[in-house]
Amino acid sequence: MNTIVCWTRAAVWSVAGAALLSVAAMGQHGRMKPMQGSRSAQPVTAATQEAQPANESVDLNMYQRIMDEGFNHSHVMDYASALADDIGPRLTGSPNMAKANKWTQDQLTAMGCVNAHLESWGEFGLGWQQLNTWVRMVTPDTAVFIAQATPWSPATNGPVTGQVVAMDVQNEKDFAQYKGKLAGKIVLLGKMRPVPPVDKPLWTRYTDKQLADMEQYPETRNGGPSNLQERLKKYLKRRELVDKIAQFLADEHAAAVIVPSRDGGDGGGSGGTFFDDNGAALGTEPYKAEHQVKVPVVVMAIEHYGRMYRLLQANVPVTAQMDVETKFTGDHQQGYDTIAEIPGTDPKLKEQLVMVGGHLDSWIAGTGATDNGAGSVVAMEVMRILNALHVQPRRTIRIALWSGEEEGIYGSRGYVRNHFGSFPLSTAPDQMKLPEWLRKPAGPLTIKPEQKLVSGYFNVDNGSGKIRGVYLQGNAAVAPIFAAWMAPLKGLGVTTETMRNTGGTDHLSFDAVGIPGFQFIQDPLDYETRTHHSNMDVYEELSPDDLKQAAVVEAIFVYNTAMRDQMLPRKPLPAPKPMYDFNAPKPLAGVFPDAVAPAPEKKQGK
Repeated sequence: MNTIVCWTRAAVWSVAGAALLSVAAMGQHGRMKPMQGSRSAQPVTAATQEAQPANESVDLNMYQRIMDEGFNHSHVMDYASALADDIGPRLTGSPNMAKANKWTQDQLTAMGCVNAHLESWGEFGLGWQQLNTWVRMVTPDTAVFIAQATPWSPATNGPVTGQVVAMDVQNEKDFAQYKGKLAGKIVLLGKMRPVPPVDKPLWTRYTDKQLADMEQYPETRNGGPSNLQERLKKYLKRRELVDKIAQFLADEHAAAVIVPSRDGGDGGGSGGTFFDDNGAALGTEPYKAEHQVKVPVVVMAIEHYGRMYRLLQANVPVTAQMDVETKFTGDHQQGYDTIAEIPGTDPKLKEQLVMVGGHLDSWIAGTGATDNGAGSVVAMEVMRILNALHVQPRRTIRIALWSGEEEGIYGSRGYVRNHFGSFPLSTAPDQMKLPEWLRKPAGPLTIKPEQKLVSGYFNVDNGSGKIRGVYLQGNAAVAPIFAAWMAPLKGLGVTTETMRNTGGTDHLSFDAVGIPGFQFIQDPLDYETRTHHSNMDVYEELSPDDLKQAAVVEAIFVYNTAMRDQMLPRKPLPAPKPMYDFNAPKPLAGVFPDAVAPAPEKKQGK
């Protein structure tokens, strides 16, 4: 076996030196001293105190084998085409999501994984699919517009034609001016937004300077606790208002509603690209029967919305025709994750787990190719590579492809709750009005026996870009380990570790219960500017070479975790807090109702 021993590169991690010393002290005494003004930390787990080696062994022969299989015999684009082209968009609870669950189960079995199965994480809500949607202007001119139904919109029950009216509601007092005037009308909901010119590339890679800046820790942010409370208050106020708008439009018997696509930022959100997620839907949590939308709603490309809006502002009558053909497929649909394994072989370590995954669900406007078909097929390719090489891992390697991520990380959070632990959530009346990811914990973390068996979880969910490094999620003790693993991967562009957290995707479910969970740093490409939750989230926006590289890198991380003598070091058990952090680099994208709220922030915190 060709093995190289990599020593810790202290110069690279001088910025984390104090944190590393703190972790070392914590390993001796079992507790970390709280910083001034901070909440007392929870005791660390037994896994955290497992003695780590002074240097890290890296099997370069296996690196070479993984690279050869991943680059020269890749199946990743075959998986991507089958998922995005054949199955298509995969809204949680939909028939397409069920197809994707079954297809991934079958593929994982065919490549040699064992115990491939679907596991329910609980009831989700309404099953729904879009069959056809079109919108056109009839007068003063004829025009065909770019639009699709918003998720969980009801159907129009055939084409409807109506006078178009504009409606802008900033508070409940604004309802009065529209009362009695909307029956049978097609409503443009919201003002026309500015459409800035696209004056810089929509498709980019990280520069060396951007990656170096990412290593700086802590990161300087605007605002603090007061900013957090203000943002939360503003969001909750708008959340309440959008439900009232939805009910008002239903009570006034509006024929249908058109909302403008949000601005994707950095020049996105124009040129026929539109974003279709919870932020476009009329009302909060439209996938729940008690919040079911009662009026057909479409989201429209901003240029086409603007044409009708300007005509109305100039007092030119506008008539439109539209047909929203959608179908509800159940009202108590279960959410399922796809699970499969490569069994461990070491008698002492085979009960321990290394997990890899991504979310299989998507929104509906495109085919979910980059969000997160990319992460799902990369995880599948990781398992295929390791099976093709007949790897005999010491620890069991488990893949999990989640559903319900887009609505609130439901799939991974439910899985973690069922297997590893959870915080009880408050049932106070004010808290029950909130989505689960915003509710406060009502007690301490409850840990299940399986929690101590998971060495780490690795996640890809930032589009199709190649891996450039990894977010350490505040886990300073793992820095020298990953640095050693990454040293031979410099030629693949993998150079950066950052102590920063990144939010809004499934690794958070593991981090929340004290399991090391990691999201990789990926080149942005046009993920945030063009494909994320949009009608352009399609196969053509995938980068084959980047996906091959991502699968190779993730396979090496998974293999190394499965083979090393020790489990990965852990942080102290987390103190109770809501899943969502309004000051995090990437909040849960797509949850803001954009008709009355700002656009969601970005996944990677650029």
